[in-house]
Amino acid sequence: MSSMFSIMKPDLHGCNLWQLDGRPMSGDIGRGATREAVAFAVCLARATDRPPGFLQLAGGTNAHAVDYLKKEGLFQETSKASLSCNIWHMSVSIEDALQDRDMDGPPSSWNSPIGGIAYGGYARKIVGRILNSMQSEFGLAACIEDHPEFLREALIEALSLVGTVKCYDLAFIHQN
Repeated sequence: MSSMFSIMKPDLHGCNLWQLDGRPMSGDIGRGATREAVAFAVCLARATDRPPGFLQLAGGTNAHAVDYLKKEGLFQETSKASLSCNIWHMSVSIEDALQDRDMDGPPSSWNSPIGGIAYGGYARKIVGRILNSMQSEFGLAACIEDHPEFLREALIEALSLVGTVKCYDLAFIHQN
């Protein structure tokens, strides 16, 4: 990874997000897929020569990803009230951290190197179930925006998946 970074470094500006593509899981819902993706993230997060910036999990991520990241100490919970960022917990605002960043290493105010989770196939699979149900009832040309009950169900499923990452109050979503 260091040789790749040394080639790219002159062209990198700002805070970078490095996507860690595990192997494609095609929406696998099992814990094993996530365990492998998180193990890869753990190796890179602990590497002393990793490039500056955040890591984003991809390939093998599903509903178990946040739990495994928490077990490994790579997921920092925060509330929307205290922070406008998503996963990482910072002792300073994101604007201040980016302004004072050190491009040769991660800023000391960042407690977690994980900056995102790409759900890909898993997200398509859970929302696809709802779309298939809607199309079974209303035909293949049905548009989800024309069927608020299905749109609401799809949004609840999607928010249940990303809500833990984005710090959404899921109780409020399920009430309304």
